[in-house]
Parts: sequence; structure tokens; C-alpha cells
Amino acid sequence: MPPDATTTVMVDVFIFLIAAVVIVPIFHRLRASPILGYLAIGVFIGPHGFGLIDDVESVASLAELGVVFLLFTIGLELPLRRLWAMRRLVFGMGAVQVLTTAVVIGGVAFAWGNTFNAAVVLGLCLALSSTAIVVQLLAERGELATPAGHGAFSVLLFQDLAVVPILFLLPVLGGNAGNFAVDLAVALGTAVGAVFLIYVVGRRALRPLFRVIAGTRSAELFVATTLLVTLGIATLTNLAGLSMALGAFLAGLLLAETEFRHQVETDIQPFKGLLLGLFFISVGMGVDFAAVADRLHWVAISVLGLMALKGVLAAGAALAFRQPRTVALQVGFLLSQSGEFAFIVVGAALALRILPGEVAQFMIIVAGVTMMATPVVVAIGRRAVLLMDHHALEIRPNAQMAAPDLEDHIVLAGFGRVGQTIGRLLEAQKVPYIALDLDARRLGACRAHGLPVFYGDACRKDVLERARAGHAACIVVTMDDPARAALTLATMRQTWPGVPVLLRARDRKHATELEHAGAAGTVPETVEASLQLAAKTLRLLGMPHESVTPLIETARDDEYAAPTPILGEPADPKAEESP
Repeated sequence: MPPDATTTVMVDVFIFLIAAVVIVPIFHRLRASPILGYLAIGVFIGPHGFGLIDDVESVASLAELGVVFLLFTIGLELPLRRLWAMRRLVFGMGAVQVLTTAVVIGGVAFAWGNTFNAAVVLGLCLALSSTAIVVQLLAERGELATPAGHGAFSVLLFQDLAVVPILFLLPVLGGNAGNFAVDLAVALGTAVGAVFLIYVVGRRALRPLFRVIAGTRSAELFVATTLLVTLGIATLTNLAGLSMALGAFLAGLLLAETEFRHQVETDIQPFKGLLLGLFFISVGMGVDFAAVADRLHWVAISVLGLMALKGVLAAGAALAFRQPRTVALQVGFLLSQSGEFAFIVVGAALALRILPGEVAQFMIIVAGVTMMATPVVVAIGRRAVLLMDHHALEIRPNAQMAAPDLEDHIVLAGFGRVGQTIGRLLEAQKVPYIALDLDARRLGACRAHGLPVFYGDACRKDVLERARAGHAACIVVTMDDPARAALTLATMRQTWPGVPVLLRARDRKHATELEHAGAAGTVPETVEASLQLAAKTLRLLGMPHESVTPLIETARDDEYAAPTPILGEPADPKAEESP
């Protein structure tokens, strides 16, 4: 890359970061959605603002990866059994929403003087909504698992599936197609075959692959493998005529069934956040407010009319599938905007001369403005729903490694010999528990026996959050690594100081250090091993069991109450620090 090109890229990156650091916190202080902040950044730095960055197409190409990673994380939180349970909403309510909205909008466009072919294109592309904006708004408020979140996401998923026939319809409308029926059948067959192949191969290959990678204990290699799987499957679906976002969603679904999904989700979050912010910036960069000002009244009428029409039809589709009124209203507000796919379809229709240039430019502006208005519209919708029913927006946590309502369970940090012994005892007493471990081979064996063991680093706050550590009865740290045990304790004390933490310690000195750091209790291995050996020795000498047991219990109580100094070691661990 020439030096001047390198400099240009670095300057663009610098501008992005400066704008994000300055503007997004302002919107946060105003308690507005960060999406509005990113959209505002795009307006300010784009070619229609201050012109700091002109290459919108390059930014949009990179920003598409943000949507890819967003759908990947949604797939991770939506196991296949839950997706299958949503099939009625996906293929029922989703199909009704797309078809009715396309027909009505196409009819309005035709009545407004557009040709029949142009009206079909406008109806189909404007019937789709923005997956990135809607899902991000739901995720920000933890509402993906609510009835409205399920309904909106089901429709969005069907819209992604509808992309294939819409794209293949464009050449027909432009008069550049051969045998449309044959071409469409081949395309759909290729797409279905690709999805089936990815599913079958992924189910068999991904778990062994991640076990091998996890066995290396390399965090960098684990992240690289996650990126490879996500982008690789997204690329395969793109080559089959489907969207990259749908491929990433499929990759997430496949990994959701494995013990690695929580660590994968943790590792992918920074990439998703940065690139999704870039996507919203690219949307803001594409809106020409000078053109909006020239035809302000027509743009305003079109934006309000489109959002009202789509909202009513989406709510009607939800009501048709027996969703409660408040849920249908929320779905209507959430799906009222146009989507990013409109930019692609309008651009393709313009190239095929289906749409005149003036109409294409106008609809791109309208689509962009509806996307920018969505956070405000959804906030208004929430107020309206609250007026109807105060309990309608009750939030249920997203699916994580623990059930959303799991409380008073035990989190085992480490599932080696000690952790497995504790797990067996807990299971025998019907006490729920979740175990975290980084040994891929051990995890494979445990999962084969149906044990609730997941791949994850218990030192990390985000992994502990997914195990609902804040709602646990206690955390039991069984790792044999003193540094990692201490780090887990520090994370728990800083984040959830009210949850007791019990730890396995190397010796009395280590136990004392952990108790000073806030441990609720410790078990020094050397003390317990010495007491057990002493008991076996006494029995070997002929002392009866009923005499040995109280003797050992007394010694144990004395040892933990006031440890006997060890010859050659300071009585106070801190004495070692004295000169």
C-alpha cells in the first residue's frame, strides 16, 4: 500500500475514533441511544456534512461486518430448539408482514405515477426493516427475550430469507433475465443446499475443532478460530446467494449447542461493538441533508407515511397471529423503518434502469431518514405501550449459559478432581450448579455425560455474568493455580461483594492471604492431607474408628481456629516481609 494511502486510512481511523469519543458520551449523558450518536457522527464527518471522509462505499463495505457479528451473537443466544419453537412466527407472521407490506407500498408507489416494475421494486425493498438497528435497540434494553423481541426478530429473520427471491426478481423486472423460473429454482436449491451442508458439517466439525484449539490454552488462537468460523460461514452463504448476516447467524446457532459458546460470545463482543458502530456511522454518512432541505415537505410526508404504514401493517400481522395488543404495538414501532437492504436493491434497480435516478435518490434519502428516526420512534412506542399496560415491557434476561431465572445455584470455578467431587455431591442433593473450565479434553468428557460444564475463564467478569454469578448461593474456586484463584476472588469481590466465595488453597499461608482478600472460607490442601494421613496412620496402628474420628475433628477445629506454627516458617505470613 503506498504511503499516501496508508496515511489516508490512518487519518480516517483517527477521525472515527475522535468523533466517537466526543459525541457518543454526549448522547449517553442525554440518556439517548448510542445509535443516535453514531448516526450523528456519520452526518458530521460524511461527504454531506463537514466532508472529513468522502469514501462512503469503502466504509459501508467494512461496516457490513458489524451486522455479521451482531447476527452471530444473536445465534449464540438462540439454540436450535428455541428457533424451532419460533417457526410459526418466522414463516407465518414474517411472510404475512413482508407480503402485505410489499403489496400496499407497491400499490401506493404505482398510484403515485411509478411504472408497475418500479412499484414492485419499491414495495419489496421498503417492506424489509433494519436488522442491525432493531436488534441493537432490543439488546441495549435486554428485550430480545421478551414477546415483542421474539416477534420482531422472527419477522427480521424471514426478511433475511426473502432477500434471495427479491434479488433474482430484479433482472426479470429489468428485462435482462433468461428463464426466470429455472434460475430462481436453481438459486433457491443452491441456497437450501448450502445451508443444509453447513449445518451438517458444522454440527460434526465445530466441537472437535474448538476442543483442539482450546487444548492449546492460547487465547489469541481461540479468538482467531472464532473469527475464521464466523466469517468463513458468512462467506459461504454469501456465495450461495444468501446474506452474510444469515450465514453468521447460522454459525452462531451451531456454536450455541457447544460448551464453548459463552467464551466465544465474550471474545466476539469487542469486534461486534466497534464494527456495528461503524455501520451506523456509514448510514449517517449516506444521508444528504442538503437534498432533504430542498424537498423537506415531501421527505417529511414520505418518512411519516412510510413509518406509519409499515408500523400498522406489522402490528396487524402480529395481531393476526394472536399476539397481545401491547406486543403487536411494540412490534409495529420496532419494524416501522426501512432497512439497509433498500440501499442495495435501489442501487441495483437504478443500474438496471427500473427506477429513474431522481426516484432512486429520493427513496435512498427516505430510507436513511427512517433508520435515523428509529431510536426516537421506538422510545415513543415504549411510552405508548406503558400507557396501555404498565407491565407490558417487563424485561426477561436473554438466554445465557444459565437459565434466566436460575438463582441460589453454585458456580464451580474449575472442574478437575476436586470440582467433580463437589459436583457429584451437589447433584446427589439436587442442588443446581454450573461449572467453568478451560481444559478442552475434560469438557468433552463431561459434556458427553450431560454435566453442566462450560468452556470459560472464571477470572473474567463477563464469563461469570453469563453463569449468573451475581444470583448464585456461592462460588467455589477449585483451581490449583493460586494466581488465577486470587484473580477470580478479586473479580467477585469487586463486582458481587455479597456473594460468598470458597476457595481451595495450597497451604495455610495461601489460605490466610485469600481470607485477607475477602474469601468466605478456604480449605488448605496440606492441612486436610495431613489430617487424612494422620487418621489412616492411627487406624493402621489399631486405634478404633470411633476413637480416631473425634480426635481428627478436634485437631481440625484447633488447626483452623489457631494454626500451630510450623518449625522453620514464620507464624505470621507477613513476618517474611520484615528484614
